[in-house]
Amino acid sequence: MTTHLTGTRDEWLAARIELLKAEKELTRREDELSRQRQALPWVRIDKTYRFETDDGGASLRDLFQGRSQLLVYHFMFGPDYAAGCPSCSMIADGFNGSVAHLANHDVMLWAVSRAPLPKLQAYKRRMGWMFPWASSFGSDFNFDFSIAFTEEQQRRGDIEYNYRRRGHAMDAAPVPAPVASFAASCGTDVPTYSRDRPGMSAFVLEDGFVYHTYSTYARGVDAIWSTYRWLDRAPKGRNEANGPWWRRHDEYER
Repeated sequence: MTTHLTGTRDEWLAARIELLKAEKELTRREDELSRQRQALPWVRIDKTYRFETDDGGASLRDLFQGRSQLLVYHFMFGPDYAAGCPSCSMIADGFNGSVAHLANHDVMLWAVSRAPLPKLQAYKRRMGWMFPWASSFGSDFNFDFSIAFTEEQQRRGDIEYNYRRRGHAMDAAPVPAPVASFAASCGTDVPTYSRDRPGMSAFVLEDGFVYHTYSTYARGVDAIWSTYRWLDRAPKGRNEANGPWWRRHDEYER
């Protein structure tokens, strides 16, 4: 026997209509947040960043590939990882179908990671992904956008992530079990794993110059985590009382 509230169809409909009012208000609020996001001042990028891609070396401007807008998912795959972060992998599983639509609407979507390109290419083949993925190995790109940190910064506790200092689970002591588990699944230790973080950044190309327009980190990437969008509408929601449950899609028992 279920312990959840039950009722008649009429009672459900009345409750659903009441919930619809809150959903509509949230939609209007999200529309307003989008307007505020797009109204942020643009910051011109004068520094030269170099990437390695399937087609060879590339600049940040090259990643636009003829479009005026660029979205970058900062995928956690450090140089010393043996595999990509499970959480980033779950998020990236939703990219394949979006890339073509975005590219035909003046927006390029790329994943960017610090691992050398051959590692990214091998993992991409394993996951069956088709979206473009660039290596920023040897570049300051991830560090400049507060998505990667040096060992020295870790020792000093000088990490500013998500616009605040040491506010993320990766910086907690003792180390949370999920962080330790994810580090092990990437074939590395916690400090090495924690030197890379998740996030996304947006850029625009206008009048020959590239501008940084937006970045978000931590829970800010929930909005592009398509599996969570589905779970939030499932009867039991995210159902994470026992912590993170997901794996890379080829690691589930068949």
